[in-house]
Amino acid sequence: MSFAPCVKELRDGWFPHTTDAGLKRLITLLESGSPLLVHGVFTKSLPMGCLATHIAWHHPATHRMTHDAGVVWLSHIAGMNPATSVVIRAWDEGGQTNWDLRNVILAACKEESLDRADRNGDKSDEFAENLPASKA
Repeated sequence: MSFAPCVKELRDGWFPHTTDAGLKRLITLLESGSPLLVHGVFTKSLPMGCLATHIAWHHPATHRMTHDAGVVWLSHIAGMNPATSVVIRAWDEGGQTNWDLRNVILAACKEESLDRADRNGDKSDEFAENLPASKA
């Protein structure tokens, strides 16, 4: 399976609306294989949520929401349809057990974090050391 459509959607649709704190939260959850990051539902039970929900809990417009945070963030903030999101569909098909997908999403998040640090003039991003040599 090609993950290029997922990475493209993350870069073009998700990351422009993701706070630095939301991005760091995803990186932490993906790196640790945290059980707080779930698939198949937006929110299982607090504080268990999907990719979009964890981003939403770290966004100023949706941080006070609970079960509907991910749907609201994805549809109203990112302007995407949750039912047709390539990332959501791929994640729901087995994000917890598909290590290739997890690693691709993690790499995209780390690359975005590094790009933001570069744009802000901060060359000492804490995640840069974990990028493949070609990205660092």
